[in-house]
Amino acid sequence: MRKLATAVVAAGLFFGGMGVAVADSAHELIMRTPGAGFQGLYQWQPTTKAPSGLHVKGRLRDENDKDGHNVYLRVKVEGYDWSHLKGVQRKHIKVDKVFADGAVRRTKEVRMQVCLDRGTLRPDNCSGQRLFARK
Repeated sequence: MRKLATAVVAAGLFFGGMGVAVADSAHELIMRTPGAGFQGLYQWQPTTKAPSGLHVKGRLRDENDKDGHNVYLRVKVEGYDWSHLKGVQRKHIKVDKVFADGAVRRTKEVRMQVCLDRGTLRPDNCSGQRLFARK
């Protein structure tokens, strides 16, 4: 009887874990603004993995080689200022980064947008902000 109960509990934990893995699977992420784009995947890291934040993988692209402007990802982790992940003019760069708050175990919110750096006299051209909130 004990072995049967142990097997039932083990099976429940196994299938319950599969449900968690499916819930935290990667999702497609596409952001665009005239001259710049990002295409890739995002996934929330589990709290058992350090750092526990938003894992983003993909390509940051300069989509207009002739405009002379650089591109960047603008990212804001909950409680911090905006930070920039700079691209390279006239090239595509690979992005594989976890955006997290090192002071907490579980990052709950990350805002992100892709931008075209148009210099100091004109405002940057950015896509709409995307809010990623952990459930």
